[in-house]
Amino acid sequence: MRRMPMLYPIRPATLADKPQLEALIARSARELSAGLYTPEQVEGALRGAFGVDTQLIVDGTYFVVEDAGKPIACGGWSKRRTLFGSDARAQRDASELDPRVDAAKIRAFFVDSAYARRGIGTALLDHCESAARAHGYTRFELMATLPGVPLYTVRGYIPETMLHYPLDGADAEASALSIQFVPMKKTVA
Repeated sequence: MRRMPMLYPIRPATLADKPQLEALIARSARELSAGLYTPEQVEGALRGAFGVDTQLIVDGTYFVVEDAGKPIACGGWSKRRTLFGSDARAQRDASELDPRVDAAKIRAFFVDSAYARRGIGTALLDHCESAARAHGYTRFELMATLPGVPLYTVRGYIPETMLHYPLDGADAEASALSIQFVPMKKTVA
């Protein structure tokens, strides 16, 4: 199958992008997760599991895809131990990985639903993997959302056992809520 060239520029995210990226992530999660997650799961995940991790922006490993200056996708890779989650997620570990023994983390990929299924996620993933390889990484791991599993599978990621991640909430009913993620891994030559 012939790949079409991506027509949208990819650039490093800046801290000034954060409000637009948070809006993009929320829009993407709400629209592309329909039928895979309940609205309650999506809203719970937007309070910590989904969102911007500013450490990635500071590290220069989080990227934005734009159409005429408008963010239409975002995602990155990390040299930090934290596998997923936004700044609001409590369980974070910013210690650095060793590319000789650790896998780079593929992080927080979201595409505007109006631009979905156009190869943007693939181009962004290729960009992130290439950047991580330039830093010595040959293995990658990620925590896939259900809408992301098909993309990562096609790109050579191997799924592990699905897990149910508890979502924190303000009340007892919400705190019993969980969301399904699929840990996935890939090794490159």
